[in-house]
Order: sequence, then C-alpha cells, then structure tokens
Amino acid sequence: MALSQIQIIRSLGDALTWLEKEIQWGVNPAELRHLTGRIGELYVAMKTRGQMAPEVNQKGYDVVSAEGEQISVKTVTSTQHIRFNKNTFDVVHRVVVLRLNFDDDDISIEEVADMSASDFLPLCREAEEVYIYSPRQQKAVVPIGDQKAVREVSYGPYRVIEYESGTIQVEKEGVPARITKPALRELATSLGVSLLNNTGNKRNTRQLGSEVISAIEALEKPHDKRNHHIIIK
Repeated sequence: MALSQIQIIRSLGDALTWLEKEIQWGVNPAELRHLTGRIGELYVAMKTRGQMAPEVNQKGYDVVSAEGEQISVKTVTSTQHIRFNKNTFDVVHRVVVLRLNFDDDDISIEEVADMSASDFLPLCREAEEVYIYSPRQQKAVVPIGDQKAVREVSYGPYRVIEYESGTIQVEKEGVPARITKPALRELATSLGVSLLNNTGNKRNTRQLGSEVISAIEALEKPHDKRNHHIIIK
C-alpha cells in the first residue's frame, strides 16, 4: 500500500519522537539500528517524493523515488564501515548515506553521500562479497572538561552553564543532569520562556539554554534607581 507524502512526513516525525524517547531512557543509538534505519528510509522517501520499497526486506534498495530511481539508503550513528551486497548492487540506481547526529538530546540528520550508484562505486573498496564504504570522519568533539565556560548563571537549586562550543549543561544541587533538555524545559516554564522559536518550532537544547540563561541574567541585573526618589513624610 502506497503512503501519501503527508503519511510519510508524519511517520518520520513519529519515528524521530520515539528515537528521542529511547535516547532519553539511556539506550545506546547503536542498539536501535532498526529504528534509525527506518528514519533514514522515511527521510529519503520524503526528500525524493518517493515510496518505500514494495517488499519488506527488499533486496538491494529501500526507496523508489518519484522518478523511479531505486535508492539504497544506509543510516549510521557513528563513523563505521558500510557494506553493500555485490549480488544486488546492480539494481541500485542511487545511493544515499545518512548519519544521525546527537547533540545533547537533540537529533539531526546529516547527508554524508547522495549520488548515482555509478559515481558511488569508485568510492568503495571491494571485498569478497561486498563493497565497503567508509564515511568521512566527523569533527573531533572536545570534551566538556576541556572547554571554556562563556556564560554561567544560578537559579534556585539549578546552575546553567554555556560552553564555548554552544553546549549547555544543567546542574541541580551540584549534580549534572544526565539529560539536559527536561531540566531546561522546567526552568523555561518557571521563567516564562517559550519552548518555541519565532517560527513556531521547538527550540533545540542550545537555543533553549541560551534563552534560559538570558532570562536569569535579566533577573540578576540590579534595577536602575537613578530616576527613583524616596519621599519621607
């Protein structure tokens, strides 16, 4: 049964929401290959205005674009070797490789490769029964302990820190929150900070953290008393 574009978009949103919950529960993304793979396929189907492959576990490809291209979709969560079956690669017209990036508890989809199968094949090395592709390396992540804090505020039992990379960390009574965003949402609600940006979309962790810090800084500023006079009767 073919899915409409609206159904594909909704399914992608549902899958990303479920993935976000799993991450918040502490599940390693590497253990969620079925879910991350489905997210990649839905993303490509949406991007190409296409459909999922007509059969479950379709050999060789995962999505058929609106133009009829048979697309092999691979989704990874870290840099690793990706294998393509030699016996079915001849039915592939296009290859899309995606990487899911996790920034705090925010998830973004990065397009690592998107090209015709004929252009993609020379980028692979050949093994006995597979072609092996190695995605480009991600930029090295500097540990929080090696970064400089650029802004830091306190509010009740909370301390919110913004580092030079833009990463936000929240501590409650001196203990770093395992998951940052729920604590930021709690703070934002108590401070009257909107969880949505100007376009009506949810703020990511960095955006929300920056707004929360600004709101607390505004509370900490002393009132300007130069124009106020005390009158004693």
